[in-house]
Amino acid sequence: MEIKHLQETFFTHDRTFYRALFPIMLTIALQNLVAYSVNMADNMMLGSYSQTALSGAATVNQIFFVVQQLGIGVGDGLVVLNTQYWGQRRLSPVRRLTGIALKLGFVLGLAIVLVCAAFPRQLLGLFTADTAIVESGVAYLGLMKYTFLLFLLSNTLIAALRSVETVRISFVISAVSLVVNVVINYTLIFGRFGFPELGIRGAAIGTLTARILELGIVIFYLLRMDKKLQLFSEKFLFLKPDRALRRDYARVEVPVMLSQILWAVSVPMQTAILGHLSSDAIAANSVATTFYQYLKVIVQAMSSACSVMIGIAIGQGDMTRVRSDGRTLSVLSVAIGLVLGLALFLLRTPLLTLYRLTPEALRLADSLLIVMSVVMVGMSYQMPVSMGVIRGAGDARFVMIMNIISTWAIVMPLSFLSAFWWKWSVTAVVMVIQSDQLFKGLPVFLHFRKYNWIRRLTRKDT
Repeated sequence: MEIKHLQETFFTHDRTFYRALFPIMLTIALQNLVAYSVNMADNMMLGSYSQTALSGAATVNQIFFVVQQLGIGVGDGLVVLNTQYWGQRRLSPVRRLTGIALKLGFVLGLAIVLVCAAFPRQLLGLFTADTAIVESGVAYLGLMKYTFLLFLLSNTLIAALRSVETVRISFVISAVSLVVNVVINYTLIFGRFGFPELGIRGAAIGTLTARILELGIVIFYLLRMDKKLQLFSEKFLFLKPDRALRRDYARVEVPVMLSQILWAVSVPMQTAILGHLSSDAIAANSVATTFYQYLKVIVQAMSSACSVMIGIAIGQGDMTRVRSDGRTLSVLSVAIGLVLGLALFLLRTPLLTLYRLTPEALRLADSLLIVMSVVMVGMSYQMPVSMGVIRGAGDARFVMIMNIISTWAIVMPLSFLSAFWWKWSVTAVVMVIQSDQLFKGLPVFLHFRKYNWIRRLTRKDT
């Protein structure tokens, strides 16, 4: 492929770049928003049914959170390699890499299902000592464990489609999943329309049905409607072993997966720190985090879009263009962060009127939302640039090392000390817990300016 090298500019002026970027970002943001709403709907319905059912489902969702991070790890590693081959319009290695990722997702999913089937009470006992909650969680996990395998497979296929700039189907899948899950949950949790009242098992049936439908839709799309990836065009050759590509995938996947797992472990620990401070702290953090997470989906979407755009640019081979694309994406990320942070700050008062909290919890929630509005700006820069641009360009090792040091050598020790040794205020503890979203911006900025994160990962002999 002949590459036209352009004179380097600070920003990318090619309109096709923006016409590709914003639809990808907005579609992924909508998908993430709908997916987040599925969990919110589950919590609201189970919460109105019984507190024990809600707590049992929340305990199982701790396991799903880990599964979710594994799925992100499998998919993000695939996108890094696939986008570079897609930039060269070489589909054969894209299909074979997808097969490699699918095998990994299947093995991980099967292992998790077997562990959940063999040790359900022991697993749930890691999160709670309440016997009633454990028993409720066991009933929920009985069906939910199968959704973990289905999620890993469908998430991998959606990542493969995203790597060739096909993203609309992921939004359709999430929207259908939301509707199906909510309807079945309402029907079976409460026993509506002549159906039996199944409580928490009804919620599990709704989620399992939605996951089966998700996988079915994406497979149908690949078989009948997809014009880019064409995964089944060579029958099942995409599952044929390929040692060279497997080694390439492993080199990217190991640091990506390690970053996701270590982060997945740190999140419940940080939540547990706040949970030991006061009931007002738990309520205030829950409210602030809910609004924060809704806006965070836009940042996560920008990060995914950055990974796709930068990988394609590297695959096309114009390194001057890669640098200008990277700079453009980093400045756009800051601009998005400023808008989101300002929105969260200005909307905090009207949003808090929706809740009935104690005066102390309301004061804490207001303070935490102010903190989160500042954190949002820092996160909106460092996440898309580190996990989108730098990791998307093939430098997964830098992101892994930075996250390990920031989370486990700095944030976690300081969080424990500030909460239990120094006994700081709740607001100060939250500032410490979220501080990495701000200070990681400095090493990310310095590493970005070196441009040694640009890695050509494609092979000529595949």
